Amino acid sequence: MKDLLVRAGHPDELDAVESLLREASAWLASRGIDQWQYPPHRDRITEALERGVCFLAFERGKPIATIQVDDFADFEFWTPADRPDAALYVHRMAVTRTNSGSGVGSLLLDWASERAARQGKRWLRLDAWKDNQKLHQFYKDAGFTLVRVVDLPHRRSGALFQRPTG
Repeated sequence: MKDLLVRAGHPDELDAVESLLREASAWLASRGIDQWQYPPHRDRITEALERGVCFLAFERGKPIATIQVDDFADFEFWTPADRPDAALYVHRMAVTRTNSGSGVGSLLLDWASERAARQGKRWLRLDAWKDNQKLHQFYKDAGFTLVRVVDLPHRRSGALFQRPTG
């Protein structure tokens, strides 16, 4: 993994980001997991690429993962008592199936944590699909703690995780 390069995606790399997310969606569906079973939010991805907060990870010049890291704290999940401004937030992380299990996801989370620390943030946070227990375990193994589960009828996500930065 020493050859992994992470950089901000460019607006003309929208197709690469969407391809990574679609591959993850198809893999989840094949396992009977209903997470991400909708077309990627092209408008949100485009906006994230334009703002420089959607990143691509490359190995040997080929994109193998994507992650969005920004200061957007979903108001339906993170309350003022959580001090939303004390964190950066991970969104839409996906790794190619050929690189699954090789530690790329953990490396991206470490990279995001260091990025948050450099910006003076105390926490790296994310919300995960409420009923994807394997994903929850992945985040726990990566040093995250489950803060709480927010159960809103119109949201399938809502398992809130955080870990200290640095």
